Amino acid sequence: MAPSEIFAPEILEGRVALVTGGGTGLGRAAAAELRACGAEVVISGRRHEVLEEAATALGAHAVPGDVREPADAERMVRFALERCGRLDVLVNNAGGQYFVPAEAIEPKGWRAVTRLNVGGTELMARTAAELAFRPAGGGTVVNVTLSPHHGLAGMTHSSAARAAVEGLTRALAREWRADGIAVVAVAAGHFDTASLRKYPEPVWRAAARTVPLQRLGREGEHAWLVALAASPLGRALSGSVVTLDGARDNWFGPWPPPSLTEDGGAVPTEARRPRAPR
Repeated sequence: MAPSEIFAPEILEGRVALVTGGGTGLGRAAAAELRACGAEVVISGRRHEVLEEAATALGAHAVPGDVREPADAERMVRFALERCGRLDVLVNNAGGQYFVPAEAIEPKGWRAVTRLNVGGTELMARTAAELAFRPAGGGTVVNVTLSPHHGLAGMTHSSAARAAVEGLTRALAREWRADGIAVVAVAAGHFDTASLRKYPEPVWRAAARTVPLQRLGREGEHAWLVALAASPLGRALSGSVVTLDGARDNWFGPWPPPSLTEDGGAVPTEARRPRAPR
């Protein structure tokens, strides 16, 4: 495993992390960074072959399971405890949604998205707290949510679910503080992942144009933030929602806005008066 590009290789030495949805995309990148920082890592997911391939590549442990099912949640946490002897960090990365106009969302689809993103997150956090963190005197939960926070067009169900997870994060951070459990949320913007490219081409091609930074995020950048939340500094971030989205949360629409651009597409620069000599 290559060392981290920005963290000391031993920053998470002796720690054990469980990453749900760790076989692909942002979850796999986060698991790789946690390994690079010295942690022992368990990844979970529903696709056995994908999970095993990722675990072999990362030098991690794999346990299949569905975060929506109580028996699976307990089995995943107990697997980490039995295989690694402890569990210090839970990264609630598993989640998902589909692209659909708000008026076309069926009740079944709404329930499926909220059950996965809210129910699965709450179930995994509660299970880890009961079986691992409270007995050990503490632990860290990192909940992955989405940005922008002013709503995701075509994903109303996910916008509602992710906002609920951020409210859950803040409430649990207060309720569990006496147990030594930190709860942090990291809100991911538009990242260049295989999952993003599954959406219709106009969606992912336009995504970068809506980011003031003018590019999609890189999986490794998100992984750095997860590792930071899993580090000792994460305890000071408890109750926070940390957004990583290239300033996308601050803007809606294409960037630069058409009203500010010149004919060539550049943002004009206002001439300034020469500074008077002192």
